[in-house]
Amino acid sequence: MPAPDLFHSTVKVALQKDGWVITHDPLHLKIGTAIEMYIDLAAEKIIAAEREGCKIAVEVKSFTAPSTLSEFHTAVGQFINYRYALEEVEPDRVLYLAAPISIYKKFFQIPFITSIVTRSQIYLLIYNPEVEEIVQWLN
Repeated sequence: MPAPDLFHSTVKVALQKDGWVITHDPLHLKIGTAIEMYIDLAAEKIIAAEREGCKIAVEVKSFTAPSTLSEFHTAVGQFINYRYALEEVEPDRVLYLAAPISIYKKFFQIPFITSIVTRSQIYLLIYNPEVEEIVQWLN
């Protein structure tokens, strides 16, 4: 099992503050007999008008390495693999990539990066690590 990201606990607290119940930490996915994956967090929110709630999975990224672009490449590849795996084993769960607000403002606003996020259909959860809160959901 991979080590948790620097802001793993921060995003977990932010989700809980936003009314989400953490159901898996991490979410273990097994595809066939040879492939195992671990998505950082899984959560559920019960919506009053529905019997079943909304289910999400969240891959947490801090983007603290020297090359934000290199981390982004890795994150996009992970995100796409996780999304395909979820389609097979938990198709009702929506996947989000969690990124800190500072990186969102200075990196994810670059037109080329915005284009990749849009074309790759990457859903973003933007969090503020200083106050452990979700700033924005982008789908």
